[in-house]
Amino acid sequence: MSEKFRDSILLVPIAMMAAIAATVAVVWLVLPSAASPNIGGPFKLTDANTGETVTDQTYRGKTMLIYFGYTYCPDACPTALNNISQAMAKLGPAANNVVPLFISIDPARDTPKVMANYVKAFDPRIQGLVGDAAATAKVAKEFDVYYERRDEPDGTYFIDHSSLIYMMDGTGKFLKYLPSSESGTQLAGAILP
Repeated sequence: MSEKFRDSILLVPIAMMAAIAATVAVVWLVLPSAASPNIGGPFKLTDANTGETVTDQTYRGKTMLIYFGYTYCPDACPTALNNISQAMAKLGPAANNVVPLFISIDPARDTPKVMANYVKAFDPRIQGLVGDAAATAKVAKEFDVYYERRDEPDGTYFIDHSSLIYMMDGTGKFLKYLPSSESGTQLAGAILP
């Protein structure tokens, strides 16, 4: 066996291992760990409908479905909220033990009035929560939410953001991620024990 051939054979497994390691690293960065105990935590925001201050303690005893987004979102947020609305309808009486929360990541545009009108269009049970930039950053960090403003040439902007529904139990403990793109029927099935 030539030395050149032997060296090339040795490089194939090394290259394969490097490719696998790179793929695992990317998946690790993109997909949050479903078993992560560090998801969630204390927050203090404003309920857009009532103007009252709410905290994570406000919702104790209820399963929380938390989605982070913004009212000017062109696609992911309306889809997620529509699916959550359909899931609430599918849950029937069990929906009384579930509180869906839509937390804004756009404090500059999502005023309480804008947020209240927006969530009302989907389902009156969805509670829109808003905060200033500091409160928004804090709650996003507690839930390991990615969001970043993307300015457009015309002076407007969009916000790139993660699009997951966080399911929390009645004590505020993280249970699991739910894909926001799943249908209301699929979400309802994942919510019911």
